[in-house]
Amino acid sequence: MPGVISRLYRGDINIDFVGKRKIWYGLSAFLLIVSILGLVLHGLNLGVEFRGGSVFDFARTPGSSVEQVRSTVEDAGPHQVIVQQAGSKNWRVTTESLDVAGVTKVQKAVAEEYKLPEAQVSSQVIGATWGGEVSQKAWLGLVVFMLAIMLYLSVAFEWRMALAAVVALVHDLVITAGIYAWSGFEVTPATMLGFLTILGYSLYDAVVVFDMIKEVTGKLGTSAKMTYTQAANNALSHTLIRSLNTSLVAILPVAAILFIGTTLLGAGTLKDLSLALFVGMLVGTYSSLCVATPILVTLKEREPQWQALARRVAARQVSAAKAAAATAGGSRTGKEPVAAGSQNGAAGSQNGTVPGGKQRKKR
Repeated sequence: MPGVISRLYRGDINIDFVGKRKIWYGLSAFLLIVSILGLVLHGLNLGVEFRGGSVFDFARTPGSSVEQVRSTVEDAGPHQVIVQQAGSKNWRVTTESLDVAGVTKVQKAVAEEYKLPEAQVSSQVIGATWGGEVSQKAWLGLVVFMLAIMLYLSVAFEWRMALAAVVALVHDLVITAGIYAWSGFEVTPATMLGFLTILGYSLYDAVVVFDMIKEVTGKLGTSAKMTYTQAANNALSHTLIRSLNTSLVAILPVAAILFIGTTLLGAGTLKDLSLALFVGMLVGTYSSLCVATPILVTLKEREPQWQALARRVAARQVSAAKAAAATAGGSRTGKEPVAAGSQNGAAGSQNGTVPGGKQRKKR
């Protein structure tokens, strides 16, 4: 095992990522279908910042539970009640938009049930108009980000690399959104920031791989001994350990925030951001290695330049195989006369004839 890791670090192990592209395409298609089904069947649990509503915050009392708090608030009139733990000491209750009388009624009900001063039950009303503006700005930021990325990659590399990178980014975004849909995690502005962050991280990983591919394939000429596919796979193998190390170093602190901060320390407000980062980094690492590069190779293989190179490499391999077969056949043919002569000589000795056809004299 240590020897394998050492060879992996040196880039001596050549893993055929591109050759197994059908496997990666199938896996990605499955993940995308499951994610889209989650979005269609369940949808995203949009936070109050997007859909508008009323928010109540108050201290947790001993013995109170999510079900008790929800029942208390529903008895006061609201119908769409979502109860969450805000840290380790507070409750956060979100309802549909309420008027002033409805907000006051909920505050009084909560204060009476849990023996709290009414002033300690804070309230905040967020209008649907403001939530719509937040959603519009989030989509606008995402579109601008995608356009800027395509422009940069088209200038720095080429349009095929830009297209492959954008497909990988959309792949990461849909799968991450699907996980939010199936898990029911609330989507807040912090979640949107997490989405933009993981897109940038995934793009960084893809650019590192593309830069190595550009460097390796730029040396391929008419006399090259490998095709574009083989050169791209070789470049991907050499950047593999760099991608894995970068991903591991980035994921560890995010995992600490997600699993330790939200469970042991009760930092519930951080889970919106940390879950998006954690899932997005895992999916982004996978897509940069197994989605973006195979798509790029698929597009490049259609160019006449690389198709001609593939034919020349295949022809050289066939010629080399024929030459090796002819050499092996000649070696076997050269040995057979010697063996036959030895057998004739042995037979001649037994018959009293020397190997020149002369009779041996009898005494």
